[in-house]
Amino acid sequence: MGIPQPSFYIFKCEQSAPPGMPKPSCVNDNTRDLFQHLGMKLMEKGLIATVQPVRTGCLNRCQQGPVMLVEPGHYMYVNLTKEKIDRIIDEHIIGEKPVEEYLIDEEFWDKPLSPVEAMKLSGR
Repeated sequence: MGIPQPSFYIFKCEQSAPPGMPKPSCVNDNTRDLFQHLGMKLMEKGLIATVQPVRTGCLNRCQQGPVMLVEPGHYMYVNLTKEKIDRIIDEHIIGEKPVEEYLIDEEFWDKPLSPVEAMKLSGR
């Protein structure tokens, strides 16, 4: 048997805007340690081999930040705290039930466009 693939990928936005920028940032003094907290909780629960946390740049949902995307399924979690991350791990990752009240509103996270649809919309 080979090395198994991860069951989940968790993409955590680590974008930090410079001071004075008008756009909010997923990483600031109050949220700087959320990625480390995510990794530590996954290790504590013995999940790090099957759940891969990934630091990413901007996920383009700055107004709802801090955010993270759980795959498979395109689940975008918003306004993260350590307590919310703990619950997402317990209920979504382990319990296989997304935490609905932490998910982004459909107004900001509609169904994905295929590449062909995106090309048509841009006139190509």
